[in-house]
Amino acid sequence: MKRAPAGAAVLRGDITVAIRNAVMSELAEVGYGRLSIEAVARRAGVGKTAIYRRWSNKLEMVMEIISDVAERKVPLPDTGSFAGDLELLLLIVKTALQHRMASQIIPDLMAEAARNPQIAETLQRALRTHQQAVGEKLIGQAVTRGELPEGTDPDVAVDMILGPLYWRLAVARQPIEDDYLEKFTVAVTAALRATG
Repeated sequence: MKRAPAGAAVLRGDITVAIRNAVMSELAEVGYGRLSIEAVARRAGVGKTAIYRRWSNKLEMVMEIISDVAERKVPLPDTGSFAGDLELLLLIVKTALQHRMASQIIPDLMAEAARNPQIAETLQRALRTHQQAVGEKLIGQAVTRGELPEGTDPDVAVDMILGPLYWRLAVARQPIEDDYLEKFTVAVTAALRATG
């Protein structure tokens, strides 16, 4: 653990957590464009100086917090079959994308990313790192078990798996029926088997 330099202010963890929670709530309610340091401080019950001790500006604050959230490790399933792993992963992603806050924050930040290269780069780096880990494990397990052909590209597979789900929930905002994930699992599995 990194020690603060002698004489430096010690940052209280509970205040940092309160600020992070306030940022996420503000992003969900008003979006990045209307988010302000003042509103975050008010919601967190702290002074603005508590925020400026941690981050120098709004962009730095939001990008660090969003990166931390995006890089959280999702427990990757190992049910013993690719279809089982895939369906469970889809359920986890579906649940995450339908979360009250995520369903507001993700589309807003994607729109901001189109206007702000720093936001675009941060989101892309955080999401791609996680997607690569998911792809390597999920596809690697399936290839090892003989369920998918050698040479199945994990990046292409993850795009095939997550792209349509993201599109349906975050862009089109269409509900997912009870049997959708099962049908989608069958379709993706067939497509990936055909790529070998």
